[in-house]
Amino acid sequence: MPVVELSYTRLQKLVGKVSKKQISDSLPFLGLDIESEDKDLVRIEYSPNRPDYSTDFGIALGLQGLLGIKTGTVKLNIKKSNKFPIFVKSGVSKIRPFVAGIVAKNGKIDDKTIKQLMTMQEDLHFGIGRKRKKSSIGIHDLDKISFPLVYTTTNRNHKFIPLNSEQEIPISEILVNTDVGKDYGSLLGQSPHVPIIFDKNQNTVSFPPIINAAITTVTTKTKNLFVEVTGINKDDAEDMLAVVATILQTAGFTLESVKISGMKNSTPKLEQKKISVNSSLINQILGLNLNPTKIISSLKKSRLDAFSKGANIVCTIPAYRFDIFGPMDLVEEVALGYGIQNLEPILSPSQTIGKTNPVSLQLKSLDQTMIGLGYLEALNSSLTSKRVLYDMVNRDSSKIISVLDSKSQEHTILRDSILPGLIENLSRNIHESYPQKMFETGTVFTLEDPISEKINCSGISAHKDANFTEIKSVIQSALKIGFGIQIETKTTTNPTFEEGHCASIIFNNVPIGIIGKINSKIIENYKIRVPVVGFEISLSESILKNQN
Repeated sequence: MPVVELSYTRLQKLVGKVSKKQISDSLPFLGLDIESEDKDLVRIEYSPNRPDYSTDFGIALGLQGLLGIKTGTVKLNIKKSNKFPIFVKSGVSKIRPFVAGIVAKNGKIDDKTIKQLMTMQEDLHFGIGRKRKKSSIGIHDLDKISFPLVYTTTNRNHKFIPLNSEQEIPISEILVNTDVGKDYGSLLGQSPHVPIIFDKNQNTVSFPPIINAAITTVTTKTKNLFVEVTGINKDDAEDMLAVVATILQTAGFTLESVKISGMKNSTPKLEQKKISVNSSLINQILGLNLNPTKIISSLKKSRLDAFSKGANIVCTIPAYRFDIFGPMDLVEEVALGYGIQNLEPILSPSQTIGKTNPVSLQLKSLDQTMIGLGYLEALNSSLTSKRVLYDMVNRDSSKIISVLDSKSQEHTILRDSILPGLIENLSRNIHESYPQKMFETGTVFTLEDPISEKINCSGISAHKDANFTEIKSVIQSALKIGFGIQIETKTTTNPTFEEGHCASIIFNNVPIGIIGKINSKIIENYKIRVPVVGFEISLSESILKNQN
C-alpha cells in the first residue's frame, strides 16, 4: 500500500478551522491508516484506488467533506483555450498513441508543494499507470515552453539535456546509463524510434515515459505549469489527468485546456458522470433506515453530488473518482459520509455453527492426490485474455464471455477452460529444467442464460518422454484415490491436441473431459522445448454430483 507523509499544520491550513486531534481522529474514517506520527508529521497509508489521496491537497478535500466544512462535488473549472495546441503525428500510433494535457496558471509553489506533486506523480505512475506502462505524467514549467507542441517520434541518437543533468545525452545512453532508463526503457521495446514531445522551436520537452527535459524543470520560481500525460489507452491517460487537474485546482491554480488533435486524439473533456442507486439497496446493505435526504447528505460529505428521483438516488461523480463503477460503490460512499463510527454492530438473527463444505473436502482430497503424484499446484486468474484462452491453443471463441469495465486491458475474458492457462505457465518457465508438472482445480464459466459456473481440474506434464499413457495413468489414479471412481477413454479429435493422440474422458457413459498430447504447433508457438501432455475434466457435472 502506498504511503504519503503529511504535516498536521499544513493540513489544518488546507482544511480550515480544525484541530490536530479532529484531523487525527477523522483520517481513519476516510479509509486512511495512520502508519506513524512524529510531532507534526504523520505518515498515512492509503488505498491505490484513491490516487487523489496521494497528496495533502486531496486528503484535505476528503476531510472537508467528512467534517462538513465543504461538501459536494469538486467541480473542475477549465477555461477553454486555443493557445496551447498539441499535434499528434502518426509515428506514435504503434508505440504510445495517446496524449492528454492541461495548463495550470497563477499558482504558488514552495518546496513542500513540489514534494507533494512529485509524490503524487510517482504514486500515479505506480498505480493506475502500472509502472508507467499504461500511462505516465510529465509536469513542466509552462513559461519555458513555446507552443504549439508536436507529439511524434525520433531516433535513439537524438540528444537533449534530461532532468537533473547539465549536458546533452543521446537517448540511447539515457536508456542504458540512467536509473529511469534502466527501469522503464523496456516499455519502448526494440523499436529504433521512440516517442518525444517537441515545442515550436524544436526543443525537447519530454521523452515519455522515461524523463522530462531539464529546461522545463519545476522550481519554487515556477508560476505556471504544463501537464502532459501519455499512454497506450485514452481513458487511462485522461483518468490520470483528472486527478492531477483536481489537485492543482485545489492547490490554487487556474486551469486552461490544451487543444489536442491528430491520430484519434482529442482534447480531454474530464466530464462528470451520473450513476443511480436505489435507496432501499443502500439501507439493506448498511442495515439502516435512511431517508433520501440523509442519503444525499451522506453522499455530499463524500464529495459527491446527488438528488432523489423517485425511489432512486442519482449521483454525480467527478472525473477523478474513476474508482466508482456502480451502485455498490455508492453504498460504500454513503457509509463513509454517514460515518463508519455511527454504524452499530448487531448480532445475526440466526446463529449457526460453521463447517467445511463437503465439496471443498472432496476437492482438497483431489488436490492432495495430484500433489502426491508429483504435480505442482497452480493458481491462475479466472480473468484471462482471448490470446491465451483461444488464439494460442486453436480453440473456438464463438462463445467467448467478455467482462465490462475490467481494470486490466489484457485480462477481459472469463475462462471456460483451465488448460490454456497452464500451457501459458509452461511458456513462462522455459528457462527452468524439466520435467515440469502442474495442475489446477478451479472455476470455469459457460455462456448460458444465466452464465453458469463449474469446477474443472486440469493437469499438464512437460518433459522429453511425455506421452499419452503417462497422463492417462495420472488422471485415472487421481480420480480413483480422490473419489473412488473409474474412468474410460475414447478416441476423439480436438484442435488443441495432436491428431491420433487425443481421447474423451468417459464416466458413467458421459464425456466429462479431454486428454492427450498437446498439438506440436502450439508447443512451437510457445517456444516450449519438449513434448507436453495434458487433460481437463469437469468435476461439477457428474463426479461431484455422484459423490453427493
